[in-house]
Amino acid sequence: MATNKVLTPVQATHPGVLIKDELDATPDLNQRILAKELDVKPSFLNEIIKGKRPVTADIAILLEKILGISADYWMKFQSQYEIDKARVKQKNIKKVRNIELWSIIKEYVPVRYFKKHNYLNDDIESDINTIKNIYEVETIDSLVSSFSKDKFAYYRKSDKLKIDEKNMFAWSSLAQYEAKKQKTNTFNFDNLNQLCKNLNNIFYENSGTPERVKAVLNQFGIKFLLIDKLEKTPIDGFSFWSEKNPAIALTLRYNRIDNFAFTIMHEIGHIDLHMRNDKERKFMDLTTKQNLDKCETEADNYAQQKLISKDIWQDILDNHLPLNDEKIKALGDKHKINPAILLGRVCYEMDYYAMKTTIDKKMI
Repeated sequence: MATNKVLTPVQATHPGVLIKDELDATPDLNQRILAKELDVKPSFLNEIIKGKRPVTADIAILLEKILGISADYWMKFQSQYEIDKARVKQKNIKKVRNIELWSIIKEYVPVRYFKKHNYLNDDIESDINTIKNIYEVETIDSLVSSFSKDKFAYYRKSDKLKIDEKNMFAWSSLAQYEAKKQKTNTFNFDNLNQLCKNLNNIFYENSGTPERVKAVLNQFGIKFLLIDKLEKTPIDGFSFWSEKNPAIALTLRYNRIDNFAFTIMHEIGHIDLHMRNDKERKFMDLTTKQNLDKCETEADNYAQQKLISKDIWQDILDNHLPLNDEKIKALGDKHKINPAILLGRVCYEMDYYAMKTTIDKKMI
């Protein structure tokens, strides 16, 4: 059975207001005369009118006789005033508490980022609940506690990178929050080889790439998200398990097909190699490639081999050096590999950076 929502007034209205209205509307009646008829001092009546004293049952009966308004009405008015006053007090207590909570939230949450992306609407109570949902906490104390712990054991840190832990926490929390809302097909590890082949075809064609990649990942049961970066969050990719499906989140820091393709395959590598038997593991991969741990090295090797097979790469090393743009383009067409991806591998493993190139790396 539905219940009506209780509305709390801005302020409670005391029955003394009605007494004043009756006095103003009756020419032959004033406070002094009414006080005399009520057999109270004028100052006593004045305190009732100003809301400093309640309308008691005795006063209500007398008002009924003098003003013609039933005693029951006066008592209901007084009772409603007491209830409203209590509700206003509770509302104000809650409002103050919310303001206090919001001041804490601003210390741990990039509020402007969430406002910019329309997660917050300037209703403080609603915004507090939204933050709790994004960060998956029941209380703001839990938010503080979560932040205080080492939440980022799953990303490799580098002294060379300027990292804002608050923003990193926000980005990863938002990625996991949005992933929960995404629906995909059932995931099966046995289908990953076919998935990688399908992705390579998309990378080679490089047309509508992010949208097509999302569609094929969802088809194979992997959630895919693009989350806008924040300041000092040098993230390339993030892989984690979201309910019954693996998920990949990217920032698109660079609009380059080689970077995009490698990051996608790198995160698939984490899923295939490191999350297969441990769905609690999470991997956040930052821009730096310094001091790679075992898992990151394995994911890098996985991505290299899925994008360019060992046999193709060995053939290039044995039969096509030295390389130039024309050779790279021809080899790309021959093996259905985007030349920008081949160029990326060449630049990574050979001293090719200094050479000017006509190969377009832009993702379309």
